Amino acid sequence: MKTKALTSMQSAVDIVLSSPHPDNKVAASLFNETTTLSQTNFWPQIILDKLGTAIRIGDSSGTVHAEVNCLLHFPEKTQGAEIAITDPCCPNCAKNISESGIKTVYIDHKGFQKDFAARRGEEFKNMSLNILAHAGISIYEINRKEQSVSVIHEPEKDYVPAEDNPIEILPRLDLTIPTKDDLKKLIQSVTVKHPFWGCALAVNDDGKIFSLIASTHTAIGFLEEDFTNQQKTEIHPYPQNPEKKYNYHLTPLNRLLFGATRHNLHLIDGMVWTSLIPNARELVNFVGAGFSKLNIGEKKPYAKESALEGLLTLENSGIIEVTTL
Repeated sequence: MKTKALTSMQSAVDIVLSSPHPDNKVAASLFNETTTLSQTNFWPQIILDKLGTAIRIGDSSGTVHAEVNCLLHFPEKTQGAEIAITDPCCPNCAKNISESGIKTVYIDHKGFQKDFAARRGEEFKNMSLNILAHAGISIYEINRKEQSVSVIHEPEKDYVPAEDNPIEILPRLDLTIPTKDDLKKLIQSVTVKHPFWGCALAVNDDGKIFSLIASTHTAIGFLEEDFTNQQKTEIHPYPQNPEKKYNYHLTPLNRLLFGATRHNLHLIDGMVWTSLIPNARELVNFVGAGFSKLNIGEKKPYAKESALEGLLTLENSGIIEVTTL
């Protein structure tokens, strides 16, 4: 799909300056054979209205990244789709792209030349590239002037990414209009594998209901034992991450959000639950997807206190309604 990749990248470039971000303007185009969706990074309107652009939400800005904006609003399943990005993606977006089932990532060559890329270039080389490669995703650089596509990474033909803890998605033929009691029963039926896990009820375009269950786990292509044993792989060695700003784990809310997009399922507002407080970046993604109601088992953070700070900021401003369940 070289031609589609080039035109999709151009579509992203055409709108990148419309990004409301004053410093870091990024755009992306998510596409398959029939559909293309181009989006920039942005502040959800409710965050703009209630908090403005300067307020931090825990340790996160209030912006939704361009890649996530595309993933959350693509009108079809994201499994097998491709994405063209004006800039190298951050490790969080790389994890979300992997969870969404994207098969190919294209990056504009000019993105590597920007000041923004210079500041986070090591993050891309040390983590994002590693995450995407382990998921079996092909990565290319696009030069629009030369109309060329060059390889950054291609998986081996027989490469199958490890995935020992996929999201559990089940059709719920017993449900037509889910209630909070149905969500409670789902929570109670799960054998907990991790202290930080979550579940949700979702609907497809035909109105059929599904349940989703996800626990904290490493990104696709990695195994928990790899980190426990400090093993290395031949694809890309595990990088150093001295500031610990990013990690290789996806936590439940993001796994539910992007596991749903993978299969073109739509989480039902008020029917999403996590055992502990999602991290601040997850909460911003949740708001960016259009949700306003979240159920939480226990109002305490899993790892960072900034998760509680972010939740309180959103809750006290009326952006998210939180129910302890």
